[in-house]
Parts: sequence; structure tokens; C-alpha cells
Amino acid sequence: MAEKKTNDQEELKLEEAFARLDAIAEKLENRETSLEDSFQLYQQGMELLKYCSSRLDTVEKKILQINEDGTFSEFSR
Repeated sequence: MAEKKTNDQEELKLEEAFARLDAIAEKLENRETSLEDSFQLYQQGMELLKYCSSRLDTVEKKILQINEDGTFSEFSR
């Protein structure tokens, strides 16, 4: 099954995605949220988690340190 990406999600910053996940979590914790709505919220949350994970992996791979001889190595503290 192909993953659907909306234009909205493609332009989403990580901070915004995390804020949306927080909002989804709050709605899921609300006892007045119907089971059907909870299922839809859960699906949205899982898509956001996949997106965040992918973006973090990409950023992690891009973080390199330039050595004194001009070569690159992974950044470490």
C-alpha cells in the first residue's frame, strides 16, 4: 500500500508535527471522544510518527563534522 502524503505534510516542520501529536494525544485522552474518532486520531498520529521518524533520520544523516584535514565524519559531542 502506497503511503499518501498531502502537501500539508510535506511542508510540515518537526516542531509543528510534534505539536499536532500533542493535540492528538490530548483528544485521545478525552473520554468524550468517540471510538470512531479515536481510531481516526490514532491513524493520524501514526502517520505523523512515521513522518517525524523519517525526518529525524534524514537530519541525523546530514549532521557531519568537518575534520582538520577537510574530511567529514559523524558529528559527536
